[in-house]
Amino acid sequence: MISRREWLQITAGAGAALSLNPSIIKAIQAQEIITRAIPGTSERLPTVGLGGANTFMRVAANEDFSTIGSVLQALLDDGGTVLDTAAGYGDSEEVSGRVAQDRGIADSLFWATKVNVVRRNRGGRSSGANAADPTAVRAQLERSFARLRIPVIDLIQVHNMGDPPTQLGILSEYKAEGRIRYMGITTTSETQYAALADVMRNEPIDFIGIDYAVDNRIAEEVILPLAIEREIGVLVYLPFGRSRMWARIGDRPVPDWAEEFSAHTWAQFMLKFVIAHPGVTVATPGTSDPEHMLDNLAGGRGQLPTPDHLRRMVELVEDLPSA
Repeated sequence: MISRREWLQITAGAGAALSLNPSIIKAIQAQEIITRAIPGTSERLPTVGLGGANTFMRVAANEDFSTIGSVLQALLDDGGTVLDTAAGYGDSEEVSGRVAQDRGIADSLFWATKVNVVRRNRGGRSSGANAADPTAVRAQLERSFARLRIPVIDLIQVHNMGDPPTQLGILSEYKAEGRIRYMGITTTSETQYAALADVMRNEPIDFIGIDYAVDNRIAEEVILPLAIEREIGVLVYLPFGRSRMWARIGDRPVPDWAEEFSAHTWAQFMLKFVIAHPGVTVATPGTSDPEHMLDNLAGGRGQLPTPDHLRRMVELVEDLPSA
């Protein structure tokens, strides 16, 4: 196995790495990109994309256009397309749109963003007692179009289960007008899974966005099987377990047997666990580091874990100390 440092040198094209391990480089370049069809369509997406929250959002807030541009370019250059952002992710949406237009790459991205004007309570949850104002919903949607600077957005989802009847109804209007291609709804809270399942059963959505990771497998019980049954695409957020996995892993090496499914780093290990589930369409880990973007994208190449590998992966993670 190679170290994360060596891997990042290789994927960054470092000349020294080329002379050190040409056989690994050749193997990496030969690996096919894993894609999944959007359910009910013939359109396929690379299984690893980019999330625009957290560190990406902070870099955008600092107007670090060079870094954002490098991350987006790394995404596209290594075969990715999906960029997931949101109106609520600070400057992420606007800066991504500006940089993509300036670089002439906006048409190459699969743009996914989110809408939610429902007020939140003190615990940070959307308040079910507050309905979304349709005028405010449309204003936020129009702001997203202006920020991204594109006439058609690939996917817009209702963020955090905010008033599904109102906000999904308006998204349906935009979809009928051809201004968005797909619509959906998201949550990263288990307490909202029952409500999410109801929407999946009763609304004409194309996608959901959920949390799922090797140490957070609750979605396997109802949500992912239901997505398969209802032919709904799935974007996975937080595939590194809200970053807690990094603390649990520490400086432990990736197990040798991970090479059997083309995982050379922990990021690839965790991403391959997620996309191995047949209900997952795309995992969207967040990063503001172009080298980490390349590392993540490598998790969407080569072989996927077998059922036996998945069992061993879970056992390994369950034996790690708590974060």
